[in-house]
Amino acid sequence: MGPLGEILQRDGFLTTTVEALVKWAQRNALWPMPLGISCCAIEMMAFAGPRFDVARFGAEVFRFSPRQSDLLIVAGTVTYKMAWVVRKIYDQMPEPKWVISMGVCASTGGMFRSYSVVQGIDLFLPVDVYVSGCPPRPEALIKALMTIQEKIRRPEYRPVLIDERGRAEELPQRLPRRWYLEPKEVVEEALLSGRATA
Repeated sequence: MGPLGEILQRDGFLTTTVEALVKWAQRNALWPMPLGISCCAIEMMAFAGPRFDVARFGAEVFRFSPRQSDLLIVAGTVTYKMAWVVRKIYDQMPEPKWVISMGVCASTGGMFRSYSVVQGIDLFLPVDVYVSGCPPRPEALIKALMTIQEKIRRPEYRPVLIDERGRAEELPQRLPRRWYLEPKEVVEEALLSGRATA
């Protein structure tokens, strides 16, 4: 019997705060929105399969509706054409929401240094955890999920890099990169009319 069982047996009740209870529920019931754009999606499918058993962490309920998800897993190469869709899916997710950038293509554009590939989804999404690898192993994605759970537990958090061996390394806080999904004319018109800030 663990310490919780001993407390219940001795006192017959538990005391906690509503905030701690809500954080516990959020941490242990993350519902991922899988966005498998290319080859990293195969590893994400393995992550959800019986061998790696992500149900242990309460994240086995993959939701294909952004309105029922709170964790966006972007797995694969994002092109500028697809970036609109990724951002729309992110905007439709309810708060609080978290983002995992899975694989080097989602994190940095990978080997695709071309005009059509976004060089990192952090240009248009706030990313919580970066998972490196080409493709990353399911264990690394499980470590990223555990990192998100740890971030929910504590009030402050910073971007974390997960390498292929599952090691977490705190990154220095970066200034957000400025990038617009709208055409330049739309942005300039919004700036002139006061609807947006520079």
